Amino acid sequence: MLNRLLRTYLRPYGRPLTAVVLLQLVGTMASLYLPSLNADIIDKGIARGDTGYIVSTGGWMLLVTLLQIACSIAAVYFGARTAMSLGRDVRAAIFHRVMGFSGREVGQFGAPSLITRTTNDVQQVQMLVVVTCTMLVSAPITLVGGVIMALREDVGLSWLMLVCVPVLVLAIGLVIRRMVPQFRLMQTRIDTVNRVLREQITGIRVVRAFVREPYETRRFEVANEDLSATALRVGRLTALIFPIVMLVLNVSSVAVLWFGAHRIDANQIQIGALTAFLSYLMFILMSVMMATFMLIMVPRAAVCAERIMEVLGTDSSVAEPSAPVREVGLRGELELRDVSFQYPGAAAPVLRDVSFRARAGQTTAIIGSTGAGKTTLLGLVPRLFDVTGGAVLVDGADVRELDPDLLWERIGLVPQRPYLFSGTVASNLRYGRPDATDEELWASLEVAQARDFVEALPEGLDAPVAQGGTNLSGGQRQRLAIARALVRQPEIYLFDDSFSALDLGTDARLRAALKPVTAEAAVVIVAQRVSTIIEADQIIVLEDGGIVGAGRHDDLLETCPTYAEIVASQLTVEVSA
Repeated sequence: MLNRLLRTYLRPYGRPLTAVVLLQLVGTMASLYLPSLNADIIDKGIARGDTGYIVSTGGWMLLVTLLQIACSIAAVYFGARTAMSLGRDVRAAIFHRVMGFSGREVGQFGAPSLITRTTNDVQQVQMLVVVTCTMLVSAPITLVGGVIMALREDVGLSWLMLVCVPVLVLAIGLVIRRMVPQFRLMQTRIDTVNRVLREQITGIRVVRAFVREPYETRRFEVANEDLSATALRVGRLTALIFPIVMLVLNVSSVAVLWFGAHRIDANQIQIGALTAFLSYLMFILMSVMMATFMLIMVPRAAVCAERIMEVLGTDSSVAEPSAPVREVGLRGELELRDVSFQYPGAAAPVLRDVSFRARAGQTTAIIGSTGAGKTTLLGLVPRLFDVTGGAVLVDGADVRELDPDLLWERIGLVPQRPYLFSGTVASNLRYGRPDATDEELWASLEVAQARDFVEALPEGLDAPVAQGGTNLSGGQRQRLAIARALVRQPEIYLFDDSFSALDLGTDARLRAALKPVTAEAAVVIVAQRVSTIIEADQIIVLEDGGIVGAGRHDDLLETCPTYAEIVASQLTVEVSA
């Protein structure tokens, strides 16, 4: 998965990567040339007392060093730029893929996991590319070049390389082998911490209302300690690597000096050549260490790449049509034909054989007990889910065949839980229509019975809105969500229990103000309160996912026992109050 991800998203950056390889090649060759020059200074300059040779060769060393520095800086620049571009592209790809998910896929992954995959997982892959461009590319060049240059200095000591390198690789390989499963576990632990923290921040009011702070504290501590324990296990294994590397390096240095001294005594090698051989052996071992350091990062990046590709490889269950319909003959008509819907793995369908028609200029209300399928039914219209049976038609065309943009521009949805984005009142309202004027925003606010409280804010339309609208009351959020849908001026309005947080007086004024605005549109209202839907042109009564009654209020009182029970229960509550 890691190779597939990198091949896909690094393909556009072939030129910078080629530049990195060439620059690292030149820089590494320059660094490998320095010990040879140093050996010449010792053997031909210092040993013979030739000051001119020392100065001229030292000048060459300075030029080679400057070349090596320049190539290294340029290689790091291009490598880092490529890695950051990769991270940007992968995050954008995940974002666009998630934006196309239906509620089914979002529920399958979970919001905390999707956030972790988009941020932490991408960062791990990005860091792998950075380190690859700055370290791994030069490692094989250094290894091969170091071996050649070391043999050039003295073949008799080459057997030390055959011992030291395999020992270093074997020792570090055993450590890394134990680290791989811990990296996989660590990403899961991060998901868990994100999920628990997200739940606690979102539900802080509930936690405090029920005095559950100690319980939630313990729950977070458990998740945090699990992550910490895993990170500590990884840290302990990582801490073993550098002592192992230093042990091998130091033992190798001692071995070179020990056996090299005997060869110098036998006049088989000069002091400068021995110094150069020792430097090349260090280069070789350091390149092996860099390669094994990369092996530490590769397992974690591979796990992250699997998680990223799992998201990118998941197709939405709500697929775009191959030949979308971009023109329809009708206007403002919604029809459900024998609609059924069942969640994956559920024992029974949520909706069964639901059929009705909502025409332009009419108000259709849907009422029923909790769990009857009302919200699910509305979610099928904008294709938050797709039906598992039957068809949903908008303006005479099946929504599965309509162009998504055409479908969404004809629908104004006010969800059961109105969500506002961080920004201002105006920026939230313009989600409905970006080019709406301030006058149109105020008109929509007036219809939604929100003008008074917005005008009371010091900044008016520019008043700040916190993420989720948490600085506003539930009723204010609902009215702003309704105003946002009104700004859109759609052909079909879908109100999913959108008046539940309003008092009866505001509810009545809002419904009266909506009538002229929605006179040429089809209006579908899901409601719990009978007073909200009593004047609807048709009322659909749902029970256990099926329609048990349809008609006007007076007719249903006589013909539908379920509706009569709902009305009687609410009247009883009102009388008792």
